[in-house]
Amino acid sequence: MADNMEKDRLTLWQVFSSVLASFAGVQSDERRCRDFKRGRPRDFIVVGIMLTALFICAIWGAVRLVMKLAMPDG
Repeated sequence: MADNMEKDRLTLWQVFSSVLASFAGVQSDERRCRDFKRGRPRDFIVVGIMLTALFICAIWGAVRLVMKLAMPDG
């Protein structure tokens, strides 16, 4: 029974793509149902936190770059 449950788990790529789709708000109902049936909340939380941190770092880096280009002497 535990072996069968382990086979039904979502792969890391499936979790990543589901979280990315939910960030954009384009998750299909079929994938949402699959996520709730086969996914573990811990996986979605960890990937969500990592993608959020990556997004914040990307925005922070873009702002720093724009500020550096806008004020080259500062």
